Amino acid sequence: MKHIRVVLAACVLVASAAHAADPTPAAPPPTQVQGVKLESICATCGVVSGTRVETRKGEGSGVGAVGGAVLGGVVGHQLGGGSGKTAMTVLGAVGGGFAGNAAEKKVKETTVWMTTVTHKDGSTKTYEAGSDPALRAGDVVKIEDGRPVRVAAP
Repeated sequence: MKHIRVVLAACVLVASAAHAADPTPAAPPPTQVQGVKLESICATCGVVSGTRVETRKGEGSGVGAVGGAVLGGVVGHQLGGGSGKTAMTVLGAVGGGFAGNAAEKKVKETTVWMTTVTHKDGSTKTYEAGSDPALRAGDVVKIEDGRPVRVAAP
């Protein structure tokens, strides 16, 4: 048992040494983004390096599921007859619950505009907006109130 511990400890040391001796140097920060030289912009400015739009699924609160289940149960109750009436009511309620939940999520779906900015120091950060900020790659921006705003070209 002691030999196994020694072997495991040696493996950990070798793996740690190999990781620590990684010869890959970190890439230097960029000096230019989308044709704009970072040295030419103000200290608190950045350059839009990319934009994209995302559609995010809505969250179901349960209201849609409950409403759908009630409606589905009522419709199912109208369709069945005799002992099948109970089965149709239950099936209608279950199906209505699923449909109502899906409908609620679709209604609550949101669109988010993502703007990635490369700052003067070479760091990057992505900012989210609930409406189109009308920024394009290469725009010089300043961060105001936590969002990028276009400034005059350098």
